[in-house]
Amino acid sequence: MSDLGVADIPVDEKERPLPPPEAPTKNALLDGPILRTLLWLAWPNVIALTAGTCVVIAETSYIGRLGVESLAAMALVFPIVILTMTMSGGAMGGGVASAIARAIGAGDLDRASTLAAHALLIGLCFGLTFMLGMLIFGPALLELLGGRGNVLTQAVAYTQIFFGGAVVPWLMNTMSGILRGTGNMKLPSLLMLSSAICQIILGGTLGLGLGPIPQFGMRGVAAGSLIAYLISISVMSWYLFSGRARVIPKIRGLRIRMPMFIDILKVGAISCFSPLQSVLTISIFTHMLASFGTEILAGYGIGARLEFMLTSIAFAVGIASVPMVGMAVGAQRIARARKIAWTAGLVAFVSVGAVAVPIAAFPDIWVNLFTDDASVRAASRQYLSTAAPMYAFIGLATTSYFSSQGAAKVLGPVLAQTARLLFIGAGGWWLSTHGATAQNFFVLAAASMVLLGVLSCASVILTRWGPKPRPAPAVRPALL
Repeated sequence: MSDLGVADIPVDEKERPLPPPEAPTKNALLDGPILRTLLWLAWPNVIALTAGTCVVIAETSYIGRLGVESLAAMALVFPIVILTMTMSGGAMGGGVASAIARAIGAGDLDRASTLAAHALLIGLCFGLTFMLGMLIFGPALLELLGGRGNVLTQAVAYTQIFFGGAVVPWLMNTMSGILRGTGNMKLPSLLMLSSAICQIILGGTLGLGLGPIPQFGMRGVAAGSLIAYLISISVMSWYLFSGRARVIPKIRGLRIRMPMFIDILKVGAISCFSPLQSVLTISIFTHMLASFGTEILAGYGIGARLEFMLTSIAFAVGIASVPMVGMAVGAQRIARARKIAWTAGLVAFVSVGAVAVPIAAFPDIWVNLFTDDASVRAASRQYLSTAAPMYAFIGLATTSYFSSQGAAKVLGPVLAQTARLLFIGAGGWWLSTHGATAQNFFVLAAASMVLLGVLSCASVILTRWGPKPRPAPAVRPALL
Protein backbone atom coordinates (compact mmCIF):
# COMPACT_ATOMS: atom_id res chain seq x y z
CA MET A 1 0.00 0.00 0.00
CA SER A 2 1.45 3.32 -0.99
CA ASP A 3 1.54 6.32 1.30
CA LEU A 4 -1.27 8.83 0.90
CA GLY A 5 0.20 11.91 -0.79
CA VAL A 6 -1.05 15.45 -1.12
CA ALA A 7 -2.26 14.71 -4.62
CA ASP A 8 -4.60 12.03 -3.29
CA ILE A 9 -6.47 14.51 -0.94
CA PRO A 10 -9.74 15.76 -2.47
CA VAL A 11 -9.55 19.32 -3.76
CA ASP A 12 -12.34 20.63 -1.49
CA GLU A 13 -10.54 19.33 1.62
CA LYS A 14 -7.22 20.92 0.56
CA GLU A 15 -8.89 24.29 0.11
CA ARG A 16 -11.07 24.12 3.23
CA PRO A 17 -9.56 26.51 5.84
CA LEU A 18 -8.85 25.26 9.35
CA PRO A 19 -11.35 26.50 11.99
CA PRO A 20 -9.95 29.39 14.05
CA PRO A 21 -8.89 28.49 17.59
CA GLU A 22 -11.50 29.32 20.24
CA ALA A 23 -10.72 32.51 22.13
CA PRO A 24 -10.37 31.92 25.87
CA THR A 25 -13.34 33.11 27.90
CA LYS A 26 -12.46 36.37 29.62
CA ASN A 27 -13.35 37.10 33.23
CA ALA A 28 -14.01 40.81 33.75
CA LEU A 29 -12.91 40.56 37.38
CA LEU A 30 -9.56 39.11 36.29
CA ASP A 31 -8.97 40.87 32.99
CA GLY A 32 -11.15 43.97 32.94
CA PRO A 33 -9.99 47.53 33.72
CA ILE A 34 -9.70 47.78 37.49
CA LEU A 35 -11.39 51.10 38.26
CA ARG A 36 -14.33 50.62 35.92
CA THR A 37 -14.94 47.04 37.10
CA LEU A 38 -14.67 48.07 40.75
CA LEU A 39 -17.18 50.88 40.35
CA TRP A 40 -19.51 48.62 38.36
CA LEU A 41 -19.50 46.11 41.23
CA ALA A 42 -19.76 48.77 43.94
CA TRP A 43 -22.79 50.79 42.84
CA PRO A 44 -25.41 48.13 43.67
CA ASN A 45 -23.87 47.81 47.14
CA VAL A 46 -24.19 51.57 47.69
CA ILE A 47 -27.92 51.43 46.95
CA ALA A 48 -28.42 48.36 49.16
CA LEU A 49 -26.52 49.81 52.12
CA THR A 50 -28.40 53.09 51.78
CA ALA A 51 -31.62 51.09 52.01
CA GLY A 52 -30.30 49.53 55.22
CA THR A 53 -29.83 53.02 56.67
CA CYS A 54 -33.43 53.83 55.73
CA VAL A 55 -34.58 50.76 57.68
CA VAL A 56 -32.84 52.06 60.82
CA ILE A 57 -34.54 55.45 60.41
CA ALA A 58 -37.97 53.90 59.73
CA GLU A 59 -37.72 51.46 62.65
CA THR A 60 -36.79 54.31 64.98
CA SER A 61 -39.86 56.20 63.73
CA TYR A 62 -42.49 53.52 64.28
CA ILE A 63 -40.92 52.10 67.45
CA GLY A 64 -41.16 55.67 68.79
CA ARG A 65 -44.95 55.37 68.41
CA LEU A 66 -44.87 52.43 70.81
CA GLY A 67 -43.45 54.75 73.49
CA VAL A 68 -40.24 55.96 75.05
CA GLU A 69 -39.66 52.63 76.80
CA SER A 70 -39.77 50.82 73.45
CA LEU A 71 -37.19 53.24 72.05
CA ALA A 72 -34.96 52.61 75.05
CA ALA A 73 -35.40 48.84 74.63
CA MET A 74 -34.38 49.08 70.95
CA ALA A 75 -31.33 51.17 71.86
CA LEU A 76 -30.37 48.41 74.29
CA VAL A 77 -30.73 45.61 71.72
CA PHE A 78 -29.52 47.47 68.62
CA PRO A 79 -25.73 47.06 69.15
CA ILE A 80 -26.15 43.27 69.53
CA VAL A 81 -28.29 43.09 66.39
CA ILE A 82 -25.78 45.18 64.42
CA LEU A 83 -22.94 42.99 65.71
CA THR A 84 -24.81 39.88 64.51
CA MET A 85 -25.40 41.36 61.05
CA THR A 86 -21.84 42.65 60.59
CA MET A 87 -20.32 39.37 61.80
CA SER A 88 -22.49 37.26 59.49
CA GLY A 89 -22.28 39.66 56.54
CA GLY A 90 -19.06 41.66 56.41
CA ALA A 91 -16.87 39.30 58.46
CA MET A 92 -17.86 35.67 57.85
CA GLY A 93 -19.60 36.58 54.60
CA GLY A 94 -16.34 38.16 53.45
CA GLY A 95 -14.49 34.97 54.35
CA VAL A 96 -16.93 32.95 52.25
CA ALA A 97 -16.63 35.33 49.29
CA SER A 98 -12.83 35.29 49.55
CA ALA A 99 -12.53 31.48 49.53
CA ILE A 100 -14.90 31.04 46.60
CA ALA A 101 -13.29 33.86 44.58
CA ARG A 102 -9.82 32.38 45.07
CA ALA A 103 -11.06 28.97 43.91
CA ILE A 104 -12.68 30.48 40.81
CA GLY A 105 -9.53 32.49 40.09
CA ALA A 106 -7.55 29.26 40.17
CA GLY A 107 -10.02 27.73 37.69
CA ASP A 108 -11.34 25.16 40.20
CA LEU A 109 -15.15 25.40 40.03
CA ASP A 110 -15.56 22.02 41.73
CA ARG A 111 -13.72 23.32 44.79
CA ALA A 112 -15.80 26.51 44.72
CA SER A 113 -19.02 24.45 44.79
CA THR A 114 -17.75 22.34 47.68
CA LEU A 115 -16.72 25.48 49.56
CA ALA A 116 -20.24 26.88 49.08
CA ALA A 117 -21.77 23.83 50.75
CA HIS A 118 -19.34 24.04 53.67
CA ALA A 119 -20.11 27.77 53.98
CA LEU A 120 -23.81 26.98 54.46
CA LEU A 121 -22.89 24.55 57.25
CA ILE A 122 -20.80 27.27 58.92
CA GLY A 123 -23.68 29.74 58.67
CA LEU A 124 -26.05 27.19 60.16
CA CYS A 125 -23.72 26.40 63.09
CA PHE A 126 -22.97 30.06 63.89
CA GLY A 127 -26.68 30.91 63.68
CA LEU A 128 -27.53 28.13 66.14
CA THR A 129 -24.74 29.33 68.46
CA PHE A 130 -26.09 32.90 68.46
CA MET A 131 -29.63 31.59 68.97
CA LEU A 132 -28.79 29.47 72.01
CA GLY A 133 -26.40 32.07 73.44
CA MET A 134 -28.93 34.91 73.35
CA LEU A 135 -31.92 32.82 74.44
CA ILE A 136 -30.01 31.52 77.45
CA PHE A 137 -27.80 34.47 78.41
CA GLY A 138 -29.57 37.35 76.59
CA PRO A 139 -31.74 38.56 79.51
CA ALA A 140 -28.73 38.67 81.87
CA LEU A 141 -26.65 40.51 79.23
CA LEU A 142 -29.37 43.10 78.63
CA GLU A 143 -29.70 43.66 82.36
CA LEU A 144 -25.92 44.08 82.60
CA LEU A 145 -26.12 46.72 79.85
CA GLY A 146 -28.57 48.72 81.99
CA GLY A 147 -31.99 47.30 81.15
CA ARG A 148 -34.52 47.65 83.94
CA GLY A 149 -38.29 47.22 84.41
CA ASN A 150 -40.49 47.44 81.33
CA VAL A 151 -37.52 48.48 79.16
CA LEU A 152 -35.82 45.17 79.96
CA THR A 153 -39.09 43.26 79.39
CA GLN A 154 -39.51 44.73 75.90
CA ALA A 155 -35.85 44.21 75.01
CA VAL A 156 -36.12 40.54 76.03
CA ALA A 157 -39.32 40.20 73.97
CA TYR A 158 -37.52 41.48 70.86
CA THR A 159 -34.52 39.22 71.58
CA GLN A 160 -36.65 36.08 71.95
CA ILE A 161 -38.10 36.51 68.46
CA PHE A 162 -35.11 37.88 66.55
CA PHE A 163 -32.47 35.61 68.05
CA GLY A 164 -34.91 32.70 68.19
CA GLY A 165 -34.52 32.86 64.40
CA ALA A 166 -30.83 33.84 64.37
CA VAL A 167 -30.12 31.09 61.82
CA VAL A 168 -32.11 33.12 59.26
CA PRO A 169 -29.83 36.22 59.00
CA TRP A 170 -26.73 33.98 59.17
CA LEU A 171 -27.90 31.86 56.23
CA MET A 172 -29.02 34.93 54.29
CA ASN A 173 -25.63 36.63 54.63
CA THR A 174 -23.79 33.36 53.90
CA MET A 175 -25.70 32.97 50.62
CA SER A 176 -24.95 36.60 49.79
CA GLY A 177 -21.26 35.86 50.42
CA ILE A 178 -21.37 32.90 48.04
CA LEU A 179 -22.90 35.02 45.28
CA ARG A 180 -20.50 37.91 45.87
CA GLY A 181 -17.58 35.48 45.68
CA THR A 182 -18.64 34.66 42.11
CA GLY A 183 -18.70 38.37 41.28
CA ASN A 184 -22.50 38.68 41.42
CA MET A 185 -23.16 41.88 43.37
CA LYS A 186 -26.49 42.78 41.79
CA LEU A 187 -28.69 39.98 43.14
CA PRO A 188 -27.59 40.25 46.81
CA SER A 189 -27.91 44.03 46.62
CA LEU A 190 -31.32 43.85 44.94
CA LEU A 191 -32.49 41.48 47.65
CA MET A 192 -31.10 43.76 50.37
CA LEU A 193 -33.13 46.58 48.84
CA SER A 194 -36.33 44.52 48.60
CA SER A 195 -35.71 43.11 52.09
CA ALA A 196 -35.40 46.65 53.45
CA ILE A 197 -38.76 47.59 51.94
CA CYS A 198 -40.37 44.42 53.35
CA GLN A 199 -38.82 45.09 56.78
CA ILE A 200 -40.28 48.58 56.90
CA ILE A 201 -43.76 47.41 55.82
CA LEU A 202 -43.91 44.18 57.83
CA GLY A 203 -42.17 45.54 60.92
CA GLY A 204 -44.45 48.57 61.05
CA THR A 205 -47.59 46.51 60.40
CA LEU A 206 -46.85 43.77 62.95
CA GLY A 207 -45.39 46.18 65.50
CA LEU A 208 -48.12 48.83 65.43
CA GLY A 209 -51.03 46.76 64.09
CA LEU A 210 -53.12 47.48 61.00
CA GLY A 211 -56.80 46.65 60.40
CA PRO A 212 -57.45 43.08 61.56
CA ILE A 213 -53.75 42.58 62.42
CA PRO A 214 -53.23 43.18 66.17
CA GLN A 215 -50.37 45.20 67.64
CA PHE A 216 -47.56 42.81 68.60
CA GLY A 217 -45.17 45.53 69.77
CA MET A 218 -41.44 44.74 69.82
CA ARG A 219 -42.11 41.08 69.02
CA GLY A 220 -43.85 42.17 65.81
CA VAL A 221 -40.94 44.41 64.79
CA ALA A 222 -38.52 41.50 65.20
CA ALA A 223 -40.82 39.11 63.34
CA GLY A 224 -41.06 41.57 60.42
CA SER A 225 -37.28 41.50 60.03
CA LEU A 226 -37.13 37.69 60.03
CA ILE A 227 -39.95 37.33 57.48
CA ALA A 228 -38.17 39.79 55.15
CA TYR A 229 -34.93 37.81 55.50
CA LEU A 230 -36.75 34.53 54.76
CA ILE A 231 -38.04 35.99 51.48
CA SER A 232 -34.46 36.84 50.47
CA ILE A 233 -33.26 33.35 51.43
CA SER A 234 -35.98 31.78 49.26
CA VAL A 235 -34.93 33.75 46.19
CA MET A 236 -31.21 33.13 46.69
CA SER A 237 -31.76 29.41 47.33
CA TRP A 238 -33.70 29.11 44.06
CA TYR A 239 -30.99 31.02 42.20
CA LEU A 240 -28.09 29.01 43.67
CA PHE A 241 -29.57 25.52 43.37
CA SER A 242 -31.20 26.05 39.97
CA GLY A 243 -27.79 26.32 38.30
CA ARG A 244 -28.08 30.01 37.42
CA ALA A 245 -25.12 30.95 39.63
CA ARG A 246 -21.52 30.23 38.69
CA VAL A 247 -21.33 27.69 41.52
CA ILE A 248 -23.92 25.21 42.83
CA PRO A 249 -23.45 24.18 46.48
CA LYS A 250 -22.74 20.43 46.59
CA ILE A 251 -25.26 19.25 49.19
CA ARG A 252 -26.09 15.78 47.89
CA GLY A 253 -23.41 13.28 48.82
CA LEU A 254 -21.37 15.98 50.57
CA ARG A 255 -18.28 14.73 52.38
CA ILE A 256 -17.22 16.99 55.24
CA ARG A 257 -13.66 18.14 54.58
CA MET A 258 -11.79 20.07 57.25
CA PRO A 259 -9.53 21.96 54.77
CA MET A 260 -12.66 23.56 53.29
CA PHE A 261 -13.74 24.84 56.71
CA ILE A 262 -10.22 26.10 57.37
CA ASP A 263 -10.10 27.96 54.03
CA ILE A 264 -13.21 29.92 55.01
CA LEU A 265 -12.61 30.30 58.74
CA LYS A 266 -8.99 31.47 58.43
CA VAL A 267 -10.50 34.66 57.00
CA GLY A 268 -14.04 34.74 58.40
CA ALA A 269 -13.32 33.80 62.01
CA ILE A 270 -10.46 36.29 62.33
CA SER A 271 -12.56 38.95 60.59
CA CYS A 272 -15.26 38.59 63.27
CA PHE A 273 -12.94 40.30 65.75
CA SER A 274 -13.03 43.52 63.70
CA PRO A 275 -16.72 44.44 64.21
CA LEU A 276 -16.48 43.20 67.80
CA GLN A 277 -13.59 45.56 68.52
CA SER A 278 -15.29 48.39 66.63
CA VAL A 279 -18.43 48.12 68.79
CA LEU A 280 -16.28 47.92 71.92
CA THR A 281 -14.29 51.02 70.89
CA ILE A 282 -17.47 53.03 70.32
CA SER A 283 -18.95 51.82 73.63
CA ILE A 284 -15.85 52.84 75.61
CA PHE A 285 -15.63 56.25 73.93
CA THR A 286 -19.37 56.89 74.46
CA HIS A 287 -19.05 55.96 78.14
CA MET A 288 -16.20 58.46 78.55
CA LEU A 289 -18.13 61.27 76.87
CA ALA A 290 -21.20 60.61 79.03
CA SER A 291 -19.45 62.31 81.96
CA PHE A 292 -19.62 65.65 80.08
CA GLY A 293 -23.43 65.64 80.00
CA THR A 294 -26.31 64.88 77.67
CA GLU A 295 -25.63 67.75 75.26
CA ILE A 296 -22.05 66.64 74.49
CA LEU A 297 -23.18 63.03 74.11
CA ALA A 298 -26.01 64.03 71.77
CA GLY A 299 -23.67 66.23 69.74
CA TYR A 300 -21.25 63.35 69.33
CA GLY A 301 -24.14 61.08 68.30
CA ILE A 302 -25.10 63.44 65.47
CA GLY A 303 -21.53 63.43 64.18
CA ALA A 304 -21.29 59.65 64.53
CA ARG A 305 -24.38 59.27 62.32
CA LEU A 306 -22.50 60.99 59.51
CA GLU A 307 -19.54 58.66 60.06
CA PHE A 308 -21.87 55.64 59.87
CA MET A 309 -23.43 56.88 56.63
CA LEU A 310 -20.11 57.64 54.94
CA THR A 311 -18.59 54.37 56.09
CA SER A 312 -21.34 52.66 54.08
CA ILE A 313 -19.76 54.08 50.91
CA ALA A 314 -16.38 52.61 51.82
CA PHE A 315 -18.15 49.37 52.79
CA ALA A 316 -19.70 49.13 49.32
CA VAL A 317 -16.36 49.66 47.57
CA GLY A 318 -14.61 47.27 49.96
CA ILE A 319 -17.10 44.44 49.42
CA ALA A 320 -16.68 44.88 45.65
CA SER A 321 -12.91 44.46 46.00
CA VAL A 322 -13.18 41.04 47.74
CA PRO A 323 -13.95 38.88 44.66
CA MET A 324 -11.61 40.95 42.45
CA VAL A 325 -8.67 40.52 44.81
CA GLY A 326 -9.60 36.91 45.57
CA MET A 327 -9.72 35.87 41.91
CA ALA A 328 -6.45 37.67 41.18
CA VAL A 329 -4.73 35.93 44.10
CA GLY A 330 -6.21 32.58 43.04
CA ALA A 331 -4.82 33.12 39.55
CA GLN A 332 -1.40 34.05 41.04
CA ARG A 333 -1.65 37.62 39.70
CA ILE A 334 -0.47 39.28 42.90
CA ALA A 335 0.53 42.59 41.32
CA ARG A 336 -3.02 43.03 39.98
CA ALA A 337 -4.48 42.09 43.39
CA ARG A 338 -2.46 44.82 45.10
CA LYS A 339 -3.38 47.35 42.43
CA ILE A 340 -7.06 46.55 43.06
CA ALA A 341 -6.55 47.09 46.80
CA TRP A 342 -4.91 50.50 46.31
CA THR A 343 -7.53 51.55 43.75
CA ALA A 344 -10.33 50.64 46.18
CA GLY A 345 -8.56 52.50 48.99
CA LEU A 346 -8.13 55.62 46.88
CA VAL A 347 -11.77 55.58 45.74
CA ALA A 348 -13.01 55.24 49.33
CA PHE A 349 -10.60 57.86 50.69
CA VAL A 350 -11.58 60.43 48.05
CA SER A 351 -15.33 59.65 48.15
CA VAL A 352 -15.62 59.86 51.92
CA GLY A 353 -13.36 62.89 52.15
CA ALA A 354 -15.26 64.72 49.40
CA VAL A 355 -18.36 64.70 51.61
CA ALA A 356 -16.79 64.89 55.07
CA VAL A 357 -14.41 67.81 54.54
CA PRO A 358 -17.07 70.31 53.30
CA ILE A 359 -19.32 69.31 56.23
CA ALA A 360 -16.39 69.86 58.60
CA ALA A 361 -16.04 73.36 57.15
CA PHE A 362 -19.82 74.02 57.21
CA PRO A 363 -21.20 71.66 59.91
CA ASP A 364 -24.63 73.30 60.03
CA ILE A 365 -25.41 71.56 56.71
CA TRP A 366 -25.64 68.32 58.70
CA VAL A 367 -26.44 69.50 62.23
CA ASN A 368 -29.58 71.44 61.22
CA LEU A 369 -31.19 68.17 60.08
CA PHE A 370 -31.33 66.83 63.63
CA THR A 371 -31.66 69.48 66.34
CA ASP A 372 -32.52 73.06 67.23
CA ASP A 373 -30.98 72.87 70.70
CA ALA A 374 -28.17 75.46 70.92
CA SER A 375 -25.94 73.39 73.25
CA VAL A 376 -26.23 70.24 71.15
CA ARG A 377 -25.60 72.21 67.96
CA ALA A 378 -22.44 73.69 69.46
CA ALA A 379 -21.15 70.26 70.50
CA SER A 380 -21.94 68.81 67.08
CA ARG A 381 -20.11 71.61 65.30
CA GLN A 382 -17.11 71.11 67.58
CA TYR A 383 -16.97 67.37 66.95
CA LEU A 384 -17.50 67.59 63.19
CA SER A 385 -14.91 70.33 62.67
CA THR A 386 -12.38 68.19 64.55
CA ALA A 387 -13.14 64.61 63.48
CA ALA A 388 -14.94 64.79 60.13
CA PRO A 389 -11.79 65.60 58.08
CA MET A 390 -10.39 62.27 59.32
CA TYR A 391 -13.39 60.18 58.24
CA ALA A 392 -11.53 59.51 54.99
CA PHE A 393 -9.03 57.39 56.96
CA ILE A 394 -11.94 55.24 58.20
CA GLY A 395 -12.84 54.69 54.54
CA LEU A 396 -9.25 53.74 53.76
CA ALA A 397 -9.16 51.27 56.67
CA THR A 398 -12.46 49.71 55.61
CA THR A 399 -11.30 48.94 52.07
CA SER A 400 -7.94 47.66 53.35
CA TYR A 401 -9.84 45.26 55.58
CA PHE A 402 -11.97 43.90 52.73
CA SER A 403 -9.10 43.71 50.23
CA SER A 404 -7.11 41.75 52.79
CA GLN A 405 -10.08 39.41 53.13
CA GLY A 406 -9.89 38.75 49.40
CA ALA A 407 -6.21 37.88 49.75
CA ALA A 408 -6.93 35.68 52.83
CA LYS A 409 -4.53 37.87 54.86
CA VAL A 410 -6.89 39.72 57.19
CA LEU A 411 -4.92 39.55 60.45
CA GLY A 412 -3.13 42.89 59.85
CA PRO A 413 -6.28 45.06 59.54
CA VAL A 414 -7.84 43.28 62.54
CA LEU A 415 -4.75 44.08 64.62
CA ALA A 416 -5.03 47.68 63.41
CA GLN A 417 -8.51 47.73 65.00
CA THR A 418 -6.94 46.34 68.17
CA ALA A 419 -4.40 49.16 68.16
CA ARG A 420 -7.21 51.72 67.80
CA LEU A 421 -9.12 50.13 70.69
CA LEU A 422 -6.05 50.29 72.95
CA PHE A 423 -5.30 53.84 71.79
CA ILE A 424 -8.83 55.02 72.69
CA GLY A 425 -8.79 53.14 75.99
CA ALA A 426 -5.35 54.29 77.15
CA GLY A 427 -5.69 57.80 75.73
CA GLY A 428 -9.16 58.24 77.21
CA TRP A 429 -7.97 57.08 80.63
CA TRP A 430 -5.06 59.53 80.52
CA LEU A 431 -7.32 62.41 79.49
CA SER A 432 -9.84 61.52 82.20
CA THR A 433 -7.17 61.72 84.88
CA HIS A 434 -5.78 65.07 83.65
CA GLY A 435 -8.93 67.19 83.59
CA ALA A 436 -9.35 67.14 79.81
CA THR A 437 -12.20 68.87 77.99
CA ALA A 438 -14.65 67.34 75.52
CA GLN A 439 -12.61 68.90 72.71
CA ASN A 440 -9.59 66.89 73.85
CA PHE A 441 -11.64 63.70 73.53
CA PHE A 442 -12.77 64.75 70.05
CA VAL A 443 -9.11 65.16 69.07
CA LEU A 444 -8.45 61.68 70.48
CA ALA A 445 -11.20 60.24 68.27
CA ALA A 446 -9.81 62.00 65.19
CA ALA A 447 -6.27 60.77 65.91
CA SER A 448 -7.54 57.20 66.34
CA MET A 449 -9.06 57.33 62.84
CA VAL A 450 -5.73 58.35 61.33
CA LEU A 451 -3.98 55.61 63.30
CA LEU A 452 -6.45 52.99 62.06
CA GLY A 453 -6.11 54.06 58.42
CA VAL A 454 -2.31 54.22 58.46
CA LEU A 455 -1.87 50.87 60.24
CA SER A 456 -4.37 49.15 57.94
CA CYS A 457 -2.47 50.39 54.88
CA ALA A 458 0.83 49.37 56.43
CA SER A 459 -0.50 45.85 56.97
CA VAL A 460 -1.36 45.58 53.26
CA ILE A 461 2.13 46.78 52.32
CA LEU A 462 4.01 44.53 54.74
CA THR A 463 1.96 41.33 54.41
CA ARG A 464 2.92 38.83 51.73
CA TRP A 465 0.00 37.99 49.44
CA GLY A 466 -0.07 34.70 47.61
CA PRO A 467 1.85 31.51 48.43
CA LYS A 468 5.30 31.58 49.90
CA PRO A 469 8.05 31.08 47.31
CA ARG A 470 9.35 27.54 47.27
CA PRO A 471 13.03 27.13 48.06
CA ALA A 472 15.15 26.18 45.06
CA PRO A 473 16.15 22.49 45.09
CA ALA A 474 19.66 21.84 46.25
CA VAL A 475 22.10 21.21 43.36
CA ARG A 476 23.96 17.95 43.87
CA PRO A 477 27.57 18.05 42.67
CA ALA A 478 28.24 15.86 39.67
CA LEU A 479 30.23 12.72 40.36
CA LEU A 480 33.60 12.60 38.68
